[in-house]
Amino acid sequence: MEVEIILKKDQRSGKRTEGVVKDLLTSSAFHSRGIKVRLEDGQIGRVVGILD
Repeated sequence: MEVEIILKKDQRSGKRTEGVVKDLLTSSAFHSRGIKVRLEDGQIGRVVGILD
């Protein structure tokens, strides 16, 4: 699944990063700031949009 995430370092600027989800890191089905995921390239952030 291709998503847009915001990395921890980009939280202030809101810069989005695109990638394909490798792992879900948030155990609950909902999180107020977004579900935390690891992308296939190893970057970790919170989902802000689903592209595919």
